Amino acid sequence: MNIMKLKRMEWSSDNYPIEMSDLEPRVREKAIEIANQLKKERAVRELSIVDEAIRQAQEWFLNEEG
Repeated sequence: MNIMKLKRMEWSSDNYPIEMSDLEPRVREKAIEIANQLKKERAVRELSIVDEAIRQAQEWFLNEEG
């Protein structure tokens, strides 16, 4: 598989960045969702997508838990 195809692939609960592996499952799912959206929108630099997705997912979780 070529590198460009890998960059365009969406992450899933079975295939996600290693940085997300220690997240609580609900937070990981949200981080994957956010990361895929950020990739589509190209709203964040490629190298920052995972960090930004994790940050937003953790914030989402804290807001959900109240």
